[in-house]
Amino acid sequence: MKEIFRKGEYENERQGGNRESKSGRYGSKQTYTSQIDKKTSSPLTWYVFLIPSFLGILLFMIYPIFESLRLSFYQSNGTIEHFIGLANFKTVLTSGPFWNAVGNTFFIGIFQIVITIPLGFIFASLINSTPRGKNFFKVIYFLPNVTSIVAAAMIFAFVLHPEMGIVNYLLDILGLPTPGWLSDPSTSKWAVILLAVWHWIGFVIIICLANLQAISPEMYEAARIDGASGIQQWLFITVPNMGGTFAFLLITGWIGALQRFNEVYVLGGPNGSPARSIQTMGAFIYERGFTGFEFGIASAATYIMFMIILVFTFINLKLSNMKI
Repeated sequence: MKEIFRKGEYENERQGGNRESKSGRYGSKQTYTSQIDKKTSSPLTWYVFLIPSFLGILLFMIYPIFESLRLSFYQSNGTIEHFIGLANFKTVLTSGPFWNAVGNTFFIGIFQIVITIPLGFIFASLINSTPRGKNFFKVIYFLPNVTSIVAAAMIFAFVLHPEMGIVNYLLDILGLPTPGWLSDPSTSKWAVILLAVWHWIGFVIIICLANLQAISPEMYEAARIDGASGIQQWLFITVPNMGGTFAFLLITGWIGALQRFNEVYVLGGPNGSPARSIQTMGAFIYERGFTGFEFGIASAATYIMFMIILVFTFINLKLSNMKI
């Protein structure tokens, strides 16, 4: 009996010790977890992760802005600098090639917007009225927009070649005149406009289609009950409800058009050949900065272009009654 009693006490002591050891282990684990939570919840931890992003913004965005502003007041070739005040701005504003580039930029941009927005809206209306295959048409029309503009420009340069291009080959078969396209100053701008419309129209279609699908069907139902035809519904319901979308497309289109560089550089080089007929403001800045090494003039032209974009954006916002 004594041995049985002693065994029982031994078992109780062992179980109690196990419970204490387990509770000790669990308690230490909870303490360790709470310490981790305190460390991860510290605001300093998040700042450590954000520092690389802030450094990238500071080095590649903020610093170039102020450095280019400083260079605009200097005559600089990258190694030697001389302060000349506003002389660079005067040189740019009295430069014939600069105003030629401004004219080319506006000509290409105006026709791109005037052609693409109405055409994209019509295509979006047709897709919206299609009972089946909407997703298929969305993908097909949006493909050009996700295509590299540099690759597209290289393909267009071959397609529009005056002698070996497929476009002139088809026009010749049909007995129509074959223009010089990119080799003729009178038609080179239209070649760039054709490329710009092809590349941007998918974006316009998707934006218009999203707003068309947001218009309440009850408005169309009420119009049908009142005897309105399909054309009347489109003119008096669809078009008025697209005002905000048109304003957004107009602003984004203008900003992109005034900054145009990649495609004209591929098609005509930094001087916009032939005869500077497709040189834009961006190409003019590149030519002066990285071909002529006139960094002061290039910086001044950059800020003049910025002011032009700012003024036109403000005008568009006022005309469309949108709030900044």
